[in-house]
Amino acid sequence: MIGIMSDSHDNLDGIRKAVEFFNSKDTSIVLHAGDIISPFTVKEFRKLDCDFICVFGNNDGEKKTLNEKFSVMGTQLEDIISLEHGQLRICVYHGTYEEIVYALAESRRYDLVVRGHSHIAEISKIGATFLVNPGETCGYITGRKTVALLNSADMSAEIYEI
Repeated sequence: MIGIMSDSHDNLDGIRKAVEFFNSKDTSIVLHAGDIISPFTVKEFRKLDCDFICVFGNNDGEKKTLNEKFSVMGTQLEDIISLEHGQLRICVYHGTYEEIVYALAESRRYDLVVRGHSHIAEISKIGATFLVNPGETCGYITGRKTVALLNSADMSAEIYEI
């Protein structure tokens, strides 16, 4: 299972719930599509029982300090990250620019594109590429704290309220 989250915006309750949820689902990796905001959140993310990949969001101002703090987890934040996980080719990008999101999904280069920014939970498919926005872990805009799980064995994805 691949855990997917975004837009945690310093909400420690949401982060704790997401970490507990992902640990209970035996995830092999968690992908965070940005807007962590503050470095102090690393304390909660360190409780994950799996690898953690994260990109910068448009509200992540303390980039140097975020990278210093998250380096203890082996995490290096970038603006966009491409990776392979098992047989999957994955791209993680915050989603500030919609045209980039869709260009990545339409490129046929990736099996999965993870994005955030809009705070709107959505799973769609563009050609053979899954496009997943897990919504917001913080719950500030929609009132719902959501994350997503992707089952890489059968390529099914689902949004969960935590």
